[in-house]
Amino acid sequence: MRAVIQRVTEASCQVEGTITGAIGTGFLVLLGIEETDAEDELEWLAQKIVNMRIFSDAHGLMNRSIADVNGDILLISQFTLFAATKKGNRPGFTRAAKPEKAIPLYEAMIRRLEQLLGKPIEKGIFGADMKIRLLNDGPVTIVMDTKSKE
Repeated sequence: MRAVIQRVTEASCQVEGTITGAIGTGFLVLLGIEETDAEDELEWLAQKIVNMRIFSDAHGLMNRSIADVNGDILLISQFTLFAATKKGNRPGFTRAAKPEKAIPLYEAMIRRLEQLLGKPIEKGIFGADMKIRLLNDGPVTIVMDTKSKE
């Protein structure tokens, strides 16, 4: 799994003119699921997202987690995070999981993030043509890959 975590002051997802999810302070998380991914990677990544200390404390240091600031999460599925760009100019996406594998893991990530955060999270619609708006705070953007956890 690969995640791009952006600290935001606001973010929203729109599908066909309808807002499917919107947050104020928190994380916009773009989540890519690879064909080889499994539940143990999901757990590791969910824990890292919720416990990541990238919000400023009283001294201006990145020392607070999303729970510490009562922040929200907007989770967006994004298979393009596994684009293969080494050859040619048209990216390939063969490493990205097919929907029959990716959807259950995406839904499991929603449930796990909600459990860890202690409240519902906002989300996009898997496989839809989504329009994402965000105001990155900092900017702070962290890229995580479960294949790099060791």
